[in-house]
Amino acid sequence: MAGEWSMAFGMVVTGFLVALSALLLLAAWQGRRQPARPSIFDQGSPQVTYLFDGERLIDATPAARALLPEGEDNRAWSRLVARFGPDFPDLSERLANLPRIGQMHVPSRPGADAPLVLRAEHISGLTRVTLDGGQTSGQAGQADAATVAALQQEVMAQRAILSRAPVLMWKEATEGAVIWANHAYLIRAVELLPEGEDLSWPLPRLFDQPEPNTRLPRLKLQMPSGPEWFDLVRMPQGDETLCYALAADKAVKAESALREFMQTLTKTFADLPIGLAIFDRSRCLQMFNPALADLTTLAPELLISRPTLNAFLDAMRAKAMIPEPRDYRSWRKQLARLEEEATMGLFEETWSLPGGQTYRVIGRPHPNGALAFMFEDISNEMSRTRRYRADLELGQSVIDAVEDAVAVFSQGGQLVMSNHAYAQLWQHDPQVLLSEASIATLCAWWRDHAAPSLLWDDATDYVTSAGDRTPWEGEVRLLDGRLISCRFRPLTGGATLITFRAQAALAFHTVRDATPMGLLSA
Repeated sequence: MAGEWSMAFGMVVTGFLVALSALLLLAAWQGRRQPARPSIFDQGSPQVTYLFDGERLIDATPAARALLPEGEDNRAWSRLVARFGPDFPDLSERLANLPRIGQMHVPSRPGADAPLVLRAEHISGLTRVTLDGGQTSGQAGQADAATVAALQQEVMAQRAILSRAPVLMWKEATEGAVIWANHAYLIRAVELLPEGEDLSWPLPRLFDQPEPNTRLPRLKLQMPSGPEWFDLVRMPQGDETLCYALAADKAVKAESALREFMQTLTKTFADLPIGLAIFDRSRCLQMFNPALADLTTLAPELLISRPTLNAFLDAMRAKAMIPEPRDYRSWRKQLARLEEEATMGLFEETWSLPGGQTYRVIGRPHPNGALAFMFEDISNEMSRTRRYRADLELGQSVIDAVEDAVAVFSQGGQLVMSNHAYAQLWQHDPQVLLSEASIATLCAWWRDHAAPSLLWDDATDYVTSAGDRTPWEGEVRLLDGRLISCRFRPLTGGATLITFRAQAALAFHTVRDATPMGLLSA
């Protein structure tokens, strides 16, 4: 029994909700059918009158709404000032003072064929603006005069804009005859007339008709002062055609300069011995020079097909133009690192190729996410470097074989080379840190390990002096008693060779034994 009562109660509630929804829909439909808010002005009146509450338009006559540009009523005041401001002097400033003075009459600018008068009054926070024709009597006459005058002034303004426009404008009939043209067009037409001939009807054509289906043709007009370029725009209007010629001299000059720059750039790229490859944001090859094909041994057809960066490197790997990694996985990781470092402008490597060549590869970011790679063959440079290093090692091994201690100084007094005998004699190896091995520091070391002598001051002056120098010799005694023979020899380029030869340890005793006492005992 309770279940039946619950079911009946639910059916009643559902029916009530359905009926309530129907009533709401009916009320909404009837609300949409309600007529708009009635106007306080006579809808058949031709008078031009506006009623504002602040900047919001409350009401206006049909003739007034026809003269006001379309837009929201909340911003109608600014549209009113913009519409009639050119016709009435200082309209914006005068309307701003209206709440203070209450009412005003503003005549239109002098020189108009049909003078207008704008009347405005401010009462109880509302502003009423009326436009009439001045001396015309009757409301209909005032409204007609105001409308005609406003239209005449608008036509005069549009004519002034068209006549003073720097763009060439003209109108063509169906057969192509020029039936109207603005001032800029007529000036050029007069300049192109033969001497002694006046401008006549129909107006001369300055441009030939373009080919059909041409979107924006660029035509040249040969003027006496030089050629002028224009972009032609044609807009059909019924049986006639409106034509506009937009000045394109700057665009033509810019395109010509860009074309010359690209030609110069292309020639420069073509003569570069460095291979250049530029990839766009999607990592497709967009630009390359002939040196790239020579260095990578890739077919020009492959490069012209704009391969991706991965395809480009895979093709190089197939040609054995990339250092071969231990496995393919590390190769792919190397590719990812190459692209990432090139994007940050950090990629620079030296590739030793299986064929014996050595390439320097540099990656640099370009605008809009592009990447540029440069491939340079430095095989000769590396060969020279290796030969130079081999020569240095050979020279070092030669002086190491010399029994005398040897030290070679540059023209600036910096140690360039020393041998193994030097390190044993002076108990230090200055080649460990050549940047700090100058003649001054080494003389200080020699002075600390030998008896006092003025020879070291002379040695410093000799090494650092310029001009012609003569060889000289001297002797110093070490703290352990050994006598050292020092020889100074000039070398080419202002360098200096110093050799140290230690006398035999028994030589001093031999001389001491050769005394008269020894002779007497003999």
